[in-house]
Amino acid sequence: MLKQRVITAAVLLALLAAALAAGATAFAAAMSILLGAGAFEWLRLAQHTATTALVAAIVFGAALFAVELAHLATSGVVLLASASMLAVWVGVAFVLVRAQRGSVRIARATSSLLCVLLLGAAAIAALDLMRHGVTLLISSLALVWVADTAAYFAGRRWGRTRLASKISPGKTWAGVGGALVAVMALAVALAWLAPGWPLFTTLLLQRLPPVLALLVLCGLVTLSIVGDLFESLLKRQAGAKDSGTTLPGHGGVLDRIDALLPVLPAAALLAAKVAT
Repeated sequence: MLKQRVITAAVLLALLAAALAAGATAFAAAMSILLGAGAFEWLRLAQHTATTALVAAIVFGAALFAVELAHLATSGVVLLASASMLAVWVGVAFVLVRAQRGSVRIARATSSLLCVLLLGAAAIAALDLMRHGVTLLISSLALVWVADTAAYFAGRRWGRTRLASKISPGKTWAGVGGALVAVMALAVALAWLAPGWPLFTTLLLQRLPPVLALLVLCGLVTLSIVGDLFESLLKRQAGAKDSGTTLPGHGGVLDRIDALLPVLPAAALLAAKVAT
């Protein structure tokens, strides 16, 4: 399983690098395809038929690409969309607390609306981060990847107490601790070793008071966990183990991007302050 995960991750990174190297339009096309696939899986989890989910996903992906081609995602639109969806993610966090304490069921219409809004905001935020620079975009994504990897290994090694047993029994508080420590330690190390690199975490540490910057990093890691748990809640409600079978070792596309969805809007808002 671990070997499959590594191989799949390497292929995805190679495809991402190729899209970024080809320019903004190619990256927008890749994002539209990726998030269109994620939308299909989400809508299937919401119990839509395969035909309905496929048509809706194609329309959604095409709409995202059209937004980029028409340059509709201005800085004002990005900030408004990112702030609004970040507020929605805070609301999602409260839903997760309720789900852990009792029974919560997300209606099909609500899930479908969240699919469009949250995936759309993540796409707009990612495209905006790229306009600030490829390095800033990649380092923003890497923050989530580091947190996810550290949580996986820390949870396997020291995991005893479950984080949210009724939502995702495999996640532990040790995993949360591992993610927080890994992200903060790596951020501080990179800011010290390569202060001239325009990395997202380095800019945070340079432009914000150190304690505030570390608290912001903890908040971003927390958001990534909220995204992961929310998708787990959707899967549990649908009685599914994974969102799909597209990515060997990872499940579906949504399984791979769930933690990124709340972090990207937050990163876009922060980039507007620290990357200018």
